[in-house]
Amino acid sequence: MHLPWAVATWRCSRLHGERARGLRGQGPPPHRPARLPSWPVLTGILCDKTKPLKQMQMLLRHEREDRFGRRVITFSCCRMPPSHELNHRRLLEYLKHTLDQYVESDYTIVYFHYGLNSRNKPSLGWLQSTYKEFDRRYKKNLKALYVVHPTNFIKVLWTIFKPLISHKFGRKVIYFNYLSELREHLKYGQLIVPPEVLRYDEKLRNLHGGQVPAPAKTPPPRPPLPTQQFGVSLQYLKDKNQGELIPPVLRFTVTYLREKGLRTEGLFRRSASVHTIREIQRLYDQGKPVNFDDYGDVHIPAVILKTFLRELPQPLLTFTAYEQILGITSVESSLRVTRCHQILQSLPEHNYAVLRYLMGFLHEVSRESIFNKMNSSNLACVFGLNLIWPSQGASSLSALVPMNLFTELLIEYYEMVFSTQEARGGLGAGAVEAGERSGPVSRGRTPRRPGLAPRASAAPDGARETPLVLEASR
Repeated sequence: MHLPWAVATWRCSRLHGERARGLRGQGPPPHRPARLPSWPVLTGILCDKTKPLKQMQMLLRHEREDRFGRRVITFSCCRMPPSHELNHRRLLEYLKHTLDQYVESDYTIVYFHYGLNSRNKPSLGWLQSTYKEFDRRYKKNLKALYVVHPTNFIKVLWTIFKPLISHKFGRKVIYFNYLSELREHLKYGQLIVPPEVLRYDEKLRNLHGGQVPAPAKTPPPRPPLPTQQFGVSLQYLKDKNQGELIPPVLRFTVTYLREKGLRTEGLFRRSASVHTIREIQRLYDQGKPVNFDDYGDVHIPAVILKTFLRELPQPLLTFTAYEQILGITSVESSLRVTRCHQILQSLPEHNYAVLRYLMGFLHEVSRESIFNKMNSSNLACVFGLNLIWPSQGASSLSALVPMNLFTELLIEYYEMVFSTQEARGGLGAGAVEAGERSGPVSRGRTPRRPGLAPRASAAPDGARETPLVLEASR
């Protein structure tokens, strides 16, 4: 049943208020949210409290996903302060607190070794106790640990820790002598590499001269194939598919997952074989049929769907809307659904239609969360970075909260946010057809004007200042 604006915005305010109360110790919500690293978490790491903490926040960074749909975390040794200025116990707490946001899904760590020296090098005893602190929960979903610019110190460490390291974990460690070697595994252009590391890499290449193989040059851009599906614009796909608004890859994966994957636990959280994903992309780009039953893994179409969104030349929510979306946390909680609705009205009509189709499906997935453990918040953690990213560089950790909050609101209040599609000037039969496939939508009903949504007087006092934080299903 289609809820009026007033009821839905009250529910939104109450939902956020309940989570805020849970974080204050008045009873945790059903799925305990995990906070992003903040200044209070960093407090006490530096012994000298007059030192700026910004450097410590740059020690560990979250980047966008790699080529295989896994979250990427970078650790930069050049950001480590001298050992006598560092509280190592608090540093360990900070590392664990940060990784806690990602360990429930597949993730990758890039370790920039340059910058570790005698002044900031931690003791072997601390390293050993730290390794033991990171139990199986942290190691299970770590799919790769890329060590960039390894030195003899790394070899010594490996010899010392080898008896403690399982063979399975050892296979996840990959060494790169030069930054160019990362390109095969990561979207290198989206990594924020510290300037010190860039200069050191250039120095290494100059020292070795012609003995170092030059990095593979990016081939000049070529016209996409007529059947190309990945890495091309929505407009290109529409023109090549008889004006169909919903891209074929999106329609096929959604249809398959709706039929066979809605109750799969951890849907969209797991990665898949790199070889398999590339093979399916090649088949789609060549216009050949793909039968997901042949692969026997429902997570494969889920990864293909995320890969399609991630490889769009421009994010589905567009670069233009990026700053507006980041401002969602400054909006009063009772008015956030209204604000989401307003932001979407500025999207191009094609983007709006595709987004509506996708969010309708994710709304269906969230309604099966008792089985798949993927409620709207968990889905937002997965899809936020696949729907919106800045035009330059990667999203910062601080940007994750508003991006995922915005995505969660689209999923949780889908029927509300997308209730006035026909009022956008008419998208034609294709958009109507897309809406019919996207899940339950109340049609033929005029919603209450967004601007008239009243403030919910029942909202807790703290709901306004407390943004909806990311949560991971434990």
